[in-house]
Amino acid sequence: MLNGERKLNRPLRWAMIGGGRLGQVGYKHRTGALRDNTAYQLVANAFDIDPARGKDFGMNLGVVESRCYPDYKTMISEEAKRTDGIEVVSIATPNGTHYQITKDCLNAGLHVICEKPFVFTVEQAIELKELAIAKGKVIGITYGFSGHPLLLQMRQMVANGDIGDVRMVDLSYAHGFNATDSADKTSDAQKWRVDPKIAGPSFVLGDLSTHTYYMSELILPHMKIKKLLCDRQSFIPSRAPLEDNAYVLMHYDNGAVGRLWASSVNAGSMDSQWIRIVGSKASLVWTDNYPNELRVEVQGEPIQTLSHGMPYLYPEALSDERFGALHTEGLGDSWANIYLKFAVAIDAKNRGDEAALAKMVYPDIDAGIEGVRWIANCVKSADAGSAWVDFE
Repeated sequence: MLNGERKLNRPLRWAMIGGGRLGQVGYKHRTGALRDNTAYQLVANAFDIDPARGKDFGMNLGVVESRCYPDYKTMISEEAKRTDGIEVVSIATPNGTHYQITKDCLNAGLHVICEKPFVFTVEQAIELKELAIAKGKVIGITYGFSGHPLLLQMRQMVANGDIGDVRMVDLSYAHGFNATDSADKTSDAQKWRVDPKIAGPSFVLGDLSTHTYYMSELILPHMKIKKLLCDRQSFIPSRAPLEDNAYVLMHYDNGAVGRLWASSVNAGSMDSQWIRIVGSKASLVWTDNYPNELRVEVQGEPIQTLSHGMPYLYPEALSDERFGALHTEGLGDSWANIYLKFAVAIDAKNRGDEAALAKMVYPDIDAGIEGVRWIANCVKSADAGSAWVDFE
């Protein structure tokens, strides 16, 4: 169980690029990183493309004025002159900026925590992985939902054969908050998401489905997709060629089949993510609407509901527990879990402890690469007329 005790000798000197006052995700990053007050210390920032607004916001968060920088390049340059300069940055900027910012930060000797989707192409992602290896740095990807402890319970139940052979994988991330185009015109945070020059080759496949796809990888690390078929739509015509709805069918290398629905036009829905793993003996069901419960459906037996924090769970699930049974955990705790793992991974890399790093389970650079690969294959299939394509 996690209780906030330090896992590093001292907090990492941390900065944010983007994620300012008007951003949708910045607070989630800060909540995750600073939850335990022992892993990170926010000492610098380049929060905003508006320097004055970014400085005001940074100072309101307690960062000294001289370290609230007008842009990330100035921050990198000035922090490199300090003996107490930054060691790790979080990138919470639009997708189209991730590649260059990550590259510049790695070249400056900084560890990187980056928003998803990581970059536009698999080639870019692999290039950055090779650069990170050469520089001895860690790249983490903020799949923020993946820190819920019961996902690790699912992973271990599958690994131990509790549900038998996996046959079907049913995934969805579908909400209705973009059922009209009003936010496309009024919200800066939404405008760029439907602009291919900034968002990349997809909208909901990158913005939503990469979260759920990574969680399926977390639960099913032994299974790989062989081929898929993607059918995507732009129900708001002005969003074309980017999709606001998509269906994906998948064939896995062990013979299992799967499907994923990603949508931001599921009008009226307040649902978010749904994961159902069907085995030959039993099925597992988890949704982030009820993240503290895992439904276990064993063929021929009454349906069971497992609760977080209970001693009947596997140790892997209990190791990320924060509050214990009866007390609900939420998205902030999930972010805190992955940020803590990023910090522990960075510390291991700094100490040269590759053995410890290899044992860790967290959304690392390879998770980022696979997310980009997922988008690329879905777009390839959809653009070929919703044809089956080999997962490459």
